[in-house]
Amino acid sequence: MDWLQNLWLADHKIPIGWAAKQVFDWMKEHGKSVFDFISFAMEHMIAGILWLLITPHPLVIVALAIALTWYLQRNWKICLLVLFGFLFILNQGYWKPTMESMTLILSSCVVCMAVGVPIGIAAAHRPRLYQGMQPILDLMQTLPTFVYLIPAIVFFGLGMVPGLIATVIFVLPAPIRLTHLGVSNTPKALTEALTAFGATKRQVLYKAELPYALPQIMAGLNQTIMLSLSMVVIAALVGANGLGVPVVRALSSVNTALGFESGFVIVVVAIVLDRMLRKGDA
Repeated sequence: MDWLQNLWLADHKIPIGWAAKQVFDWMKEHGKSVFDFISFAMEHMIAGILWLLITPHPLVIVALAIALTWYLQRNWKICLLVLFGFLFILNQGYWKPTMESMTLILSSCVVCMAVGVPIGIAAAHRPRLYQGMQPILDLMQTLPTFVYLIPAIVFFGLGMVPGLIATVIFVLPAPIRLTHLGVSNTPKALTEALTAFGATKRQVLYKAELPYALPQIMAGLNQTIMLSLSMVVIAALVGANGLGVPVVRALSSVNTALGFESGFVIVVVAIVLDRMLRKGDA
């Protein structure tokens, strides 16, 4: 394989890594106030959500989860599944780590849906914008998630905030794409009829496009939750609390019992959240 080293092409490497480092160094030097504000806002949001989940008695949270499930699904079988899932988490002694992971998931949902839905709507109304965004969205979803941790640590240090930032970058394309899909598939006859009767663009959006796109937006929310849950272990590597911590501890100590125990709890959480939000039969 020595002939590969003698190629002219290998002697003229495109400086991708060097360019990325220069960009991050410039951002760190000139954007400190911006990153400090983001960190401050996210820390307080995370602390507030965690307080809401940890302060009440666990059975109160379980009851609220069952009530929300009944409101969304109207299916007693799914409510029973949610009850057994949370009771299993309590039985295994993972309530606090589960609530910490739920904090990360809910924080990710707040940020991703608040940013992703408006961007998806704008992209649906501007096809050229969406075409320009597609390579960026592909990069965000295909770049190894561990790579996101490097700039997150550089800008925000260790803790829940860099874990949340890395999660948001990985998850954000899902609500953008699904919102774009729902809004862009609104029947033209419907929007043209509203326009013919004098409806403004804002009225068309709120009266036709968003109601028609609501199932896709909810699917985007479901995907946001599932993808955020898949990041809890990776987020633990940068100091984020939650269910990822025992998994990382089990991996470092080769503790099979702890690994399967915490891993199974993550699976139960994923099943419970998916069934709470997904439309369909039990």
